[in-house]
Amino acid sequence: MAKGSTGMRIGYARVSTLDQKLDLQMQALKKAGCKKIFREKVSGTSRNRPELTRMLDQIRDGDVVVVWKLDRLARSTRDLLETMESIRDSGGQFQSISEPWADSTSPAGKMIMTVFAGIAEFERELIRERTAAGRIAARDKGVRFGRPRKLTPQQAKLAKRLLDEGKLVKEIAETFEVHVATIYRLAAPK
Repeated sequence: MAKGSTGMRIGYARVSTLDQKLDLQMQALKKAGCKKIFREKVSGTSRNRPELTRMLDQIRDGDVVVVWKLDRLARSTRDLLETMESIRDSGGQFQSISEPWADSTSPAGKMIMTVFAGIAEFERELIRERTAAGRIAARDKGVRFGRPRKLTPQQAKLAKRLLDEGKLVKEIAETFEVHVATIYRLAAPK
């Protein structure tokens, strides 16, 4: 048990295929003092890992999540950091048996995990900036975002002319096979 921890040690064991065995991980997790162990046989790349989700939902303040190796918990840095954030948000801590540096129960481990979290946040901000720049560049090239228009520019011009000539909105909508609201929007001042 981690120093100062008042919660339970919870293990998570995973193998990628049905013919692989969980025995080695289970033994290591029991030896590490895990009272409850969630186990599943599913690829780490799969987003659908029900036992991982169940475990994350049950973490309470002071609990320590223990894994045999980091790759049992996540296949990508982003996935790992999101899982770590979920554990931290629940008041829990994390420990990897095979990677002593991945241990948020120790001061050095907390520092390393904090650096990882900072890198992940930096990466998210870079992605946000690149996405925004990409949208601006696309908009400058004439790309239109959002739902497709119901009327082409030529149809909209014709519908507006018909409105100006006094045709009924309902008739115009039926002609172009659109909802009357589409025609009313054409008549609205911009």
